Amino acid sequence: MPDDTLIHDPNGGMPRLLAIMRALRDPETGCPWDIEQDFASIAPYTIEEAYEVADAIERENWEELRGELGDLLFQSVFHAQMASERGLFDFDDVANTMSDKMLARHPHVFGDQSNAKSAEQQTIDWEVIKAAERAGKAQGGTLDGVAVGLPALLRAKKLQKRAARVGFDWPSTDQVLDKIVEEAGELVEARDELSQAEVEEEFGDLLFVMVNLGRHLGIESETALRAANAKFTRRFESIEAALAARGKTPEQSDLEEMDALWDAAKLQEKQR
Repeated sequence: MPDDTLIHDPNGGMPRLLAIMRALRDPETGCPWDIEQDFASIAPYTIEEAYEVADAIERENWEELRGELGDLLFQSVFHAQMASERGLFDFDDVANTMSDKMLARHPHVFGDQSNAKSAEQQTIDWEVIKAAERAGKAQGGTLDGVAVGLPALLRAKKLQKRAARVGFDWPSTDQVLDKIVEEAGELVEARDELSQAEVEEEFGDLLFVMVNLGRHLGIESETALRAANAKFTRRFESIEAALAARGKTPEQSDLEEMDALWDAAKLQEKQR
């Protein structure tokens, strides 16, 4: 194996990782599982690793973050190696493309534009540059280029932001709140009178408008829901701990008791 010395060099850095990936994909001496993979089969792992990075950040576990960032980097290396095998591009092409993109999108840092801009103005300029990039890719539609594979809440926000750029947006949260009331009413009507598919459609409409409200309030819906999930987990674990202290499990309890313990956990959090 020509890269054997590099592969076992603990300070080999990025070249070492690339050599390891090539070895794993070697059709004669590589790992059977790695050899069998393709872009589609690896994509779910890429998404999963991105979420694990976000999870480590949310928990402020910096040692774990280092590992999770490595896992995410490996996903990029894996995709680049498969592309290289097909003669499409290699990892250097990926890095160079990203570098070129950053230079083009930051003329106030790397070009002749002044960097004496507010963050808000830089955001506006960023969107103008990205719009020009989409035009260069023949993506003429307002919603073109919003990745279908994004998490649904994030994609909803991106679709709404694109539409808002061309004036398709409510001017204030009042109209959004009115729409939420309307959609909630339609969901109740669907639950009582319509099919399950129609109930699901109305539920989706309500979620979509909730994302819109979050956007108007400057809230990341994905982040807010992750925080709500974490809060639910903390409080339910408090319920389990309190029940265990009483020699019980949730299955041996009832809703009234667990609801009282939930309120107690909620009060303790507020007092802290």
